[in-house]
Amino acid sequence: MVRIASFIFSPFSENTYVLYDDTRDCVIIDPGCYNDTERAELADFIAREELKPVKLLNTHCHIDHVFGNRFVADKWGLGLEMNKNDLDTLHALVSVGHLYELNVEPSPEPVAFLDEGDKVKFGETILEILFTPGHSKGSICFYHREQKFVIGGDVLFHGSIGRSDLPGGDHETLLSSIRNKLFRLPDDFTVFSGHGPETTIGYEKRSNPFVGEE
Repeated sequence: MVRIASFIFSPFSENTYVLYDDTRDCVIIDPGCYNDTERAELADFIAREELKPVKLLNTHCHIDHVFGNRFVADKWGLGLEMNKNDLDTLHALVSVGHLYELNVEPSPEPVAFLDEGDKVKFGETILEILFTPGHSKGSICFYHREQKFVIGGDVLFHGSIGRSDLPGGDHETLLSSIRNKLFRLPDDFTVFSGHGPETTIGYEKRSNPFVGEE
C-alpha cells in the first residue's frame, strides 16, 4: 500500500509530497522546502518514519516546486528526474528568485528525463506518467492505478486550474491536458495538487468552472 505524506512549504504555500510503501523506500515529489526549518521538517519526517529516499521527482520546474531540489539531492544522494521540456524553466530558477527577492540555490541537473508511458518504480510501487503541458511546457503527472490517485502538480486544482500566463504556459494546451489526459482517469481518482486541498476527477468534471465543455 502506498502512503502519501504532504507538507505545505515556502511563501507560495506549495504542497510537497513523500510517497512510500511497506518496503520503506520513498520518492520525494516537488520539494518546496525553502528555509532551514522546512528542510528540517522534511528530513525529520523521513528519519522518524525510517524511510529510504530513492528518487527525486518534479512534476514541473517552477520556482516553488524546486526550492528544495538541491537540498534533497545532496542530503540523500539523489538525481533529479523530470520532463525535458522544463529544462529552460529549471535553468531560470536563480534569476526568477531574484525577481521575487528570494535567495535560491541552483537545482542540480537532471539525471533522467520522464515522459508519458514511462514508469517510476520504488519499493513495490509503480507510478505511471501523463504528459500534461499548459501550465508549463514540461508538466507531468504521476498516477497509481490500483489506489486511484494522481500527483498532479499545478495542472488541476479543487475548483480551479493552473495558471497559463507564466513563461511556457498556454491556456488551450492546459485545457486540452485536463480534458484529454486527467479527465480520462476514472471519476473516483483522487487528485493531490501542487497547492490547496485534494479533489477528485469526478468532482472537477462536474463542478470545475474553468474547464467546461469543449
